[in-house]
Amino acid sequence: MRPRAAVAAGGAIALVVTLGACSENTGEGSTVDNTRQQTGVIATDPKDSQGPAAEVAGASKGGTFTIIRETPISHLDPQRTYSFAGLMTNPLFSRYLTTWKDDGKGGLVLVGDLAETPGTNVNNDCKVWEFKIKDGVKFEDGSPITSKEIGYGIARSFDPDLAGGPTYLQEWLADSPEFDTKWDFKKNKTSLPPGLTTPDPKTLRFEFAKPRCDLPFAASLPTSAPLKADQDTGVNLDQKPFSSGPYKVAKNQVGVQLTLDRNPHWDAKTDPVRHQYPDQFVWSFGPTADAANNRVIADNGADQSAIAFNYVPPALVAKVAQDPALKSRSILSPTPSANNLVINNQRVTDLSVRRALNYAIDRDGLIKAVGGQTVAQPMTTLMPASTIGYQAYDAYPAGASGNVDKAKELLGGKTPELVLGVADNTTEQRIAIQLKSNLERAGFKITVRNIPDDAKLDEVKKKNNPWDLYIGNWAADWPSGASILPVLYDGRSIKAEGNSNSSFFNDPAINAEFDRILALEPAKQGPEWAKVDQKIMTEHAPVVPLYVDVAYLVHGSKAGGVFISSVFGYPAFVNAFVKP
Repeated sequence: MRPRAAVAAGGAIALVVTLGACSENTGEGSTVDNTRQQTGVIATDPKDSQGPAAEVAGASKGGTFTIIRETPISHLDPQRTYSFAGLMTNPLFSRYLTTWKDDGKGGLVLVGDLAETPGTNVNNDCKVWEFKIKDGVKFEDGSPITSKEIGYGIARSFDPDLAGGPTYLQEWLADSPEFDTKWDFKKNKTSLPPGLTTPDPKTLRFEFAKPRCDLPFAASLPTSAPLKADQDTGVNLDQKPFSSGPYKVAKNQVGVQLTLDRNPHWDAKTDPVRHQYPDQFVWSFGPTADAANNRVIADNGADQSAIAFNYVPPALVAKVAQDPALKSRSILSPTPSANNLVINNQRVTDLSVRRALNYAIDRDGLIKAVGGQTVAQPMTTLMPASTIGYQAYDAYPAGASGNVDKAKELLGGKTPELVLGVADNTTEQRIAIQLKSNLERAGFKITVRNIPDDAKLDEVKKKNNPWDLYIGNWAADWPSGASILPVLYDGRSIKAEGNSNSSFFNDPAINAEFDRILALEPAKQGPEWAKVDQKIMTEHAPVVPLYVDVAYLVHGSKAGGVFISSVFGYPAFVNAFVKP
């Protein structure tokens, strides 16, 4: 679904996009870099995919690095991982076919991870790809990782019981969004899905019915993590994944604490991106965002080498932004992460109601509710400004605080009763209060229903879910409309559960547009995605675009090496270390 990079430069395939989603914030004492150029390059020199990763300036070995988060991680099983927290912790214990070298400033290089290179396009038609597996890559028990175990990991992602993760590889191999009906994993555990073969222990081969030029990008997601068949515990793999990375799960007190110890069988010489600086990583779950950030600000004991994974909450923004002593301990960065009020189009079928929701939204009030300009920036498009070909527009111009009169005009005297499903975390609870007040003044009646935070991602993806509205968040798997619009709005992908299209929007004409654009040369796709973005919103209004996240985090005085992922917009830990 993602086009390959569009421009050749210096022997590598490159794509460039301006991150313009964030602007300078003078009122709160902090500035977000709105001039950053995000660049992505596919490495063509095999040396780029070799290890060890470049040493981090000032890094030292030893200590325990703590990550404090309010709610548990949805899934640790790599084939089921798609939440931000999961995507950020998974690389510590899982390796993939390819991965990103990320400088934390928007500079990205796609390299081979378990593979020697980012892949070979065998016939130059993007239908047949081969990956050669590195020598010396091992699991936590010291056994070698071969193409067989990588193939098995991909195969198990076809199991409907293991839903929740990315579905690019499955859909492409099956040539159908109904991949789990095309090939039954449970009946074929000793074989691989059609199109996926292992000619020898060092070779993994993909054969597709259609060109899939973006396979190297899709292979950087956790779907391609390896697993030994005799270590597959099914749904229980969530509790204790089998490590192929620099750390392994030592203890998992589900919902309370996750402890990762060093994996002695990880070899830095095979890994181009990861380090093994701390003795241990500890995820600590439970404290609210306010409590976690206050602990890190206080900088006592173990919290000196900790980071609050939840962004700085509204109540603490001024304190952090205005304290010069915290400047060196805070991270402020633009992200590609977009937030929408998702409308369940199966339940809210009246277009005038969906348009009224768009006119009613008070983005200014919403941004203040989530913490202000150091936390969020308003958006009115489906694609964030970090996307190639992005064009600004506002299909429902209502000003910064919404247009109540226009919303009521569209409702024509009706009072739609809508159920808003929200996660039971502090941020979404705060958003719910603001949205309920905002929408009810425009003529809606809103009932708020709570969803357990660690279950919400799965629950809203179920086709028969009972909510009319819910908060959706999406960071493209790479900066292209192809990894946003078809993924979120192609109705042909809708199934019983595990839907990225959680608005359940389905329009044949829009689906045909997706097919048309994906068939274009990659360099021509950007402007076309911008056009279909506007067409979807103007003609159908399946969601209400709300805001783009700004990452604002604080860490202890001994926590080093953390940066904001240029791909996902959350803290990455591959360079993390504990200062002496």
